[in-house]
Amino acid sequence: MKKSFKTIGLIAGSIFLMSTASFAQETVKVGGEEMFPKKNIVENAVNSKDHTTLVAAVKAADLVATLQTAGPFTVFAPVNDAFENLPEGTVASLLEPANKSKLATILTYHVVAGSYDFDAISGLIKKGKGSAKLKTVAGGTLTAQMNGKHNITLTDENGGVANITTYDVYQSNGVIHVIDKVVLPKM
Repeated sequence: MKKSFKTIGLIAGSIFLMSTASFAQETVKVGGEEMFPKKNIVENAVNSKDHTTLVAAVKAADLVATLQTAGPFTVFAPVNDAFENLPEGTVASLLEPANKSKLATILTYHVVAGSYDFDAISGLIKKGKGSAKLKTVAGGTLTAQMNGKHNITLTDENGGVANITTYDVYQSNGVIHVIDKVVLPKM
């Protein structure tokens, strides 16, 4: 009898651990640093060595407080190289105080209200028969499409295409996907 209670206890404990583990979100390394699901978008982004330009731009556009709110938000976060591939002088010009509004528009074009991980976006693409229109916080549209089994591309309103290179970096207030290009709204 004692043995069966012990066995039942072990089974129940195993089920509990498996069920709680399935809900736990793991950290993902971005820019060589761990991104913690319990931190918000800004708290994690400031630690990524691959996103120093993005963080500087978010600060210059006064969007830090917004991206620290409960959200949820889906952020398509361009890496430093993406900003470096813009025409020479673009980033420096956008960081000037006179261009704060334009910078805010470009940055919020990289943000979608709601939390859309890979499964959610690919589900929208499937439902849309090959593409999904994502309405950005800036008011523009990004078009998401599959490019293989586990690769999603984003096409901006000007025809520019960015690849999502790192998916599902969960945050306390949403999810980040790392992209390889800066997407631009029609301006």
